[in-house]
Amino acid sequence: MDALAGLLDGPRARGAFLLRMVMEPPWSVRVEDGAPICLMCVTEGEAWIVPRTGDPVLLRPGDLAVVRGPEPYTVADVPDAPPRALIGPDGSCTTLTGEPLAESMRLGVRTWGNAPDGRTTVLVGTYRMDGEVGRGLLDALPDLAHLPAEGWRCPLMPFLDEEIARDEPGQSVVLDRVLDLLLIAGVRAWFSRPGAEAPAWYRAMGDPVVGRALRLLQDDPAHPWTVASLAAKAGVSRAALARRFTALVGEPPMAYLTGWRLALAADLLRETDATVESVARQVGYSGAFALSAAFKRVRGISPQKHRTGP
Repeated sequence: MDALAGLLDGPRARGAFLLRMVMEPPWSVRVEDGAPICLMCVTEGEAWIVPRTGDPVLLRPGDLAVVRGPEPYTVADVPDAPPRALIGPDGSCTTLTGEPLAESMRLGVRTWGNAPDGRTTVLVGTYRMDGEVGRGLLDALPDLAHLPAEGWRCPLMPFLDEEIARDEPGQSVVLDRVLDLLLIAGVRAWFSRPGAEAPAWYRAMGDPVVGRALRLLQDDPAHPWTVASLAAKAGVSRAALARRFTALVGEPPMAYLTGWRLALAADLLRETDATVESVARQVGYSGAFALSAAFKRVRGISPQKHRTGP
């Protein structure tokens, strides 16, 4: 498992919110859904994304924008347009005074807007859940990553445009996977830009020693790793691994392993019915007590509270 694959394993779409937005000027939509990450691509016309801080960004056909939440932002035909609609949690749509708009602006299967033949079409894919495993990836992205069409080519965008309005058995699963692939392609292109400052974990995976250690930890977090056993597998001394790992990744090997195990546990607790005991053993703890102690120490809450929390 490479760095990108490992960290993308967290924000994996599960019942993602996907929509084709068809709009005729003037239009402006305020997004306050609190989602951890949203992808937008324009297929026709133009759209501006106006973050809460920073400069507005113009999207043209073929462009991709990756917007990192949970901060609100606006999507509009011009950057200074006052919002006319509000998108809240779970894709709810209302006027600014709270009157529902979902039905009145519905244009078909996963299609929404103010005019069936509007001049602007934007494909929107939103991850609803804050995927804990992907926190390193999300933290590495800016609030708004913009990939112009001329800087990257991705055959997934026309495919998503074709598939998004289909209403067939299993279609939501198909769209989830297409969204995942589009995110992977976008993030890979973002980190590959000339002069791009890739995060430490991304650069570290290219190191022959630290990269091997990271892959070992990611692939088998339940193994009873020690710095010594990890160093032996990586072919260096314990001191050399500890020094090199910390310098490249930003934290010692065992601290990284703890964070990785707890991130995996957090996802399992939210997304499965497995007991805390079972989750603990899956991610490398001796039992529920050991996992609970680590969870409370690092995250400040118990595994059970995390499971039932918002």
